[in-house]
Amino acid sequence: MPPTARRPFHWLVPVLLLLGGTCLVLIWVTAALYLQRQAGWMALVAALDVSVVLRLAGMPPGTPRAVLALVATAVICGVSLWGIVATQLGFAMGLTPWDSALKLGQHHGWTLLALAMTPLDWIAVAAAPVLAAWWSR
Repeated sequence: MPPTARRPFHWLVPVLLLLGGTCLVLIWVTAALYLQRQAGWMALVAALDVSVVLRLAGMPPGTPRAVLALVATAVICGVSLWGIVATQLGFAMGLTPWDSALKLGQHHGWTLLALAMTPLDWIAVAAAPVLAAWWSR
């Protein structure tokens, strides 16, 4: 008996990517607050997570999967770093992290992020989207 062809579930890719990305953002923010650093190395974990999630969700290999991995990893890195800065500033000002994230301006957030990041953090955050695209092609 021939093996039955699996029908792809197109709705599974965005659902798993959203769920995995949200969990990773929460883990990254928590690790950064615990370590009292930006934890830029978590960007590499995000790249690995995105490439594995896209493979497990059944997205066919190729350029679309690589581009989606690149964009998803960049979004996860941006949201995580924004969340870290907003949470640290919110604790200092007596705000919840989500209130602080909504009130934090782009220039102020970028300045605080630039002050907190080390060169290795910048390298990891810059390399992560490229690695995610490479690993998921």
